Amino acid sequence: MNYDYLVDASGERCPMPLLKAKRQLNTMKPGECLKVIATDAASVRDFSSFITLTGHKLEKEQLEQDLFVYYIVKS
Repeated sequence: MNYDYLVDASGERCPMPLLKAKRQLNTMKPGECLKVIATDAASVRDFSSFITLTGHKLEKEQLEQDLFVYYIVKS
């Protein structure tokens, strides 16, 4: 999947993956896509809640070799 920005939060524990993603999303334009890579299983819950609260679109979520990968389109 194509993306405009990448946040690699591998090896970082909650809440850092979400905080880094939020920081990057704040600099982006609507319609741009952010790919986030995380290793913390708690990120699944964090990103689900974040998407619900913010209205951004979670385009794709997948597990790849112990990595949680999220594609978020800014609203």
